[in-house]
Order: sequence, then C-alpha cells, then structure tokens
Amino acid sequence: MTTVLASTPTGPREVAAGPTAETPAPGRGTVGRRRPRRRTTWLRWLSPVVLILIWQIAGATGILPERILPAPQLIASSALELIASGELADALAVSSVRVVQGFVLGAVAGLVLGVIVGTSRIADALVDPPLQMLRALPHLGLIPLFILWFGIGETPKVLLIALGVVFPIYLNTASGLRQVDPRLQDMATVFGFSRRQRLTEVILPSIAPQVLVGVRQSLAIAWLTLIVAEQLNATNGIGYLIMNARDYFRIDVIIVGLVVYALLGILTDAVVRVAEARALRHYR
Repeated sequence: MTTVLASTPTGPREVAAGPTAETPAPGRGTVGRRRPRRRTTWLRWLSPVVLILIWQIAGATGILPERILPAPQLIASSALELIASGELADALAVSSVRVVQGFVLGAVAGLVLGVIVGTSRIADALVDPPLQMLRALPHLGLIPLFILWFGIGETPKVLLIALGVVFPIYLNTASGLRQVDPRLQDMATVFGFSRRQRLTEVILPSIAPQVLVGVRQSLAIAWLTLIVAEQLNATNGIGYLIMNARDYFRIDVIIVGLVVYALLGILTDAVVRVAEARALRHYR
C-alpha cells in the first residue's frame, strides 16, 4: 500500500493508493506463471514393458502357444544365435546396400524432377500429369513387370525401392519451391545472383525442412518396399532369412527379422530428424 498527495477543497491530503503498474500487488508475482511439466519419459516405456511382461507370462504358462507366437525369451535367444553365427550381420549388410542404392537413385530423381516442375510452369503442365498417373499406381503391384523386364537379380529390387522413394521427395520439393517467399528471390536479384546461385544459395536452403519431410516419408517407404522385394526370388538379405524361416516353421526367426526391419526404419528416421532439427535451427 502506498500514499499519494491528492488535492481536496481543504488542501492537499495524503490518501491511500492501490497497487499500480510500477508497484504490483503482493502475491501476484506467481499468478499466471506456467508450471513446468513433469517429466513423463518413463511413462512412454511403461506400456511396452508391461506388454512384453504379459507376453512372456502368457508364453511361459502355455496360454499363448509357441506355434502361434513364441515368448520374448525364445525370440531373444534366436536373435543371439543369428548374431553369433553371422547370418544376421550378412543379411543386414545385403539389405542395407539395397536400400541405400534404391534410396539414392530415387532421391536424386525426385529432387531433380521436383526442381524442374517447381521452377517452371511449362514443366509443371507437361511433366506433372504423367508423374501423378504413375504415382496413383501401387508400385508394389509392379513387381511382376519388373521381374519380366529386369530379371530376378538385384536390379528389380533396387528399382522398385527407387520408384517408391521418388514421389514423396518430388512432391515436397515441388510444393516447397512454389511456396518460396518472393522477397527472397527479389533479394537475390538485387545482389546479382545468377540462376544457379539463386537456386543453390537461396531457394534450396529455404525449402530444406520440407524436403527433409519428404526424405523421412521416403525412407519409410524404402524399408516397406524392401520387405516385399526381398521375399521374391531373393537368395540373401533379411527378407530371404524370413522366407527361409517360414519354410522351417521358425516363427521366432521371422519375428527377429521383422524387429530388425523396424529398428532400421526407426534408426534412419532418427538420423533424418536430427538433420531436420539442424536445418530448422536456421529459421527460428
């Protein structure tokens, strides 16, 4: 509480004044402050751990038969056997090479097509319609044609992965280029940038976050395509490991292969997310 001099008919008097902007009322300092959220990281691990425990108990007690779904302990034991024998490492190396080759091929094609269509209205009118028609086709349904055209070697597998990778990167690149702030292009013109400098030093860095979103989508499609491609006329790789286990009714090995696929997808997505965070840091 503060006092001020106020003019009255009888002369100046001291009167009480309430809290003002300069003198906030007591107790208001904590009102309206956002309390920090409690850390709930452990909750994200709670449900998976509980599910695994229930799964293990059901398998150990016979409620869940081994011929339908082996217990996690048996699956972990099979994974250790595959690691010790070197089979898993060999299959992982072959599958990784296929994904890298298909992804690089599809990413380069998608980026080039996206730049052409996103920077030219004529190319947009001529190139985009056939690409949209091709995108509407289920690329996994083209496996019989790819086998007839390219045989049963590595080529159809790599090209099938590349076909699945192309479109997310193409769409995100073309869309990002159409949404570039015109002021950036005006600035490049003022500084006398050439067409190549404008593209490589101004436009492409500005659309990097959107392109990286397409990369994340493409990686997920690449691993999904690999799962199908490796189960057709393959003699090595994780898919071949799964198909071979199917012939011998090794459900535990099949699950190990599926878990490896999932872990590889999560790992590659995490790498792209780190790159995406670094790219977005320049725009905050």
